[in-house]
Amino acid sequence: MAAAVELAERGVPVTVFESARILGGRARRVEVNGVALDNGLHILIGAYREALRLIAKVSGVPDAGLLRQPLDLHVLGEFRLRAPALPAPLHLAAGLLRAQGLSLGERVRAARFMTQLRAARFTLDRDSTVAELLARFHQTGAAARHLWESLCTSALNTPPQRASAQVFLNVLRDTLDGQREDSELLLPIVNFSAMFPEPAAAYVERNGGRVLTGTPVSWVVADGAQLVVQTSAGAQTFSQVVCALPPYRVPEVLAQLPEIAPAVQAAGRLSYEPIYSLFLQYPGTVQLPQPMFGIDGGLAQWIFDRGALCGQHGLIGVVISASGKHQELEQQTLANAVHRELRAHFPKLPEPLWAQVIAEKRATFSCVVGVQRPGNRTPMRNLYLAGDYTASDYPATLESAVRSGVACARMILQDV
Repeated sequence: MAAAVELAERGVPVTVFESARILGGRARRVEVNGVALDNGLHILIGAYREALRLIAKVSGVPDAGLLRQPLDLHVLGEFRLRAPALPAPLHLAAGLLRAQGLSLGERVRAARFMTQLRAARFTLDRDSTVAELLARFHQTGAAARHLWESLCTSALNTPPQRASAQVFLNVLRDTLDGQREDSELLLPIVNFSAMFPEPAAAYVERNGGRVLTGTPVSWVVADGAQLVVQTSAGAQTFSQVVCALPPYRVPEVLAQLPEIAPAVQAAGRLSYEPIYSLFLQYPGTVQLPQPMFGIDGGLAQWIFDRGALCGQHGLIGVVISASGKHQELEQQTLANAVHRELRAHFPKLPEPLWAQVIAEKRATFSCVVGVQRPGNRTPMRNLYLAGDYTASDYPATLESAVRSGVACARMILQDV
């Protein structure tokens, strides 16, 4: 959708094929019991400049569908880091030095860690795992667990013991070491389809394009200088194609294009990490102390009060990132376990009226040390790859997905 919007803005007629009935891919609306949920609980941050730019473009409103808040990482009863309203980088330094739940030594070492990374321009001579990086810089105890490891798991969706330290440093560079607003949290107050993909589709159609939902693509073949796209609605021929499929579908759909075999093989070699999103519907009077916070010591990681955010009163969202023990549990057993964890913090919490677990088992690629990601440009001058798995500084995030689409659109505009 990002590629389509960029091209439509420049007057290029585009056709978007979407296999699902609802736009958004791994960040889309799912309706359960008449309630609009998301198939993945995600947040945006201020550093997501391209995503925020396009949201504003298609909606006409900055931060449309988002609640912007200062950086506030709160793990109930364990840790809290709040960035004060100071210029960068003083906001982070002050936040680290005043962080609750850390010893004085841990706070000083955390602040020194950021200073050392800044001096090295957030660049490593040799990549390592995040766990190895933290050990090298003496980040242990509560600081490692509640700050750096938690950020790694949330941002890279990969456990610190396997996650790429260089990609993690790229994230820290552009969020915690950027401008103060780059570290701000933007919490969705509408479902993800309504936030960007659906306004984007309307924008594309107003500018002469088409967005066809429920129309999966089977394969793409070359026909001279053109490309033929076979869909459930028949075959159509185009001068340029952006393949924005998830990477595990790329080898199947592009198998008949031998010119791009190395890129296809790179996509096929990626491994994956899950994201589990749980929704627990309590009576409408149930409220949590803040819209977003974390809990520690169990399965649940981050908790969202959908009543405070979306007006869905009594609905609590819970996200569990990366692989772990939760994958071994039946969905109802997992929902029951998470309810018990919430009840340990909020003893008066009643039994949920219903629960829904949405498991995206291949939510992101595993952002491990040495992972090889294909680029957006392929050896074929009229075929491009877009997706959060393609080569970039970032892990698989909404921003990296948007950036890849924008990059493909700009390459097309240069090449035609």
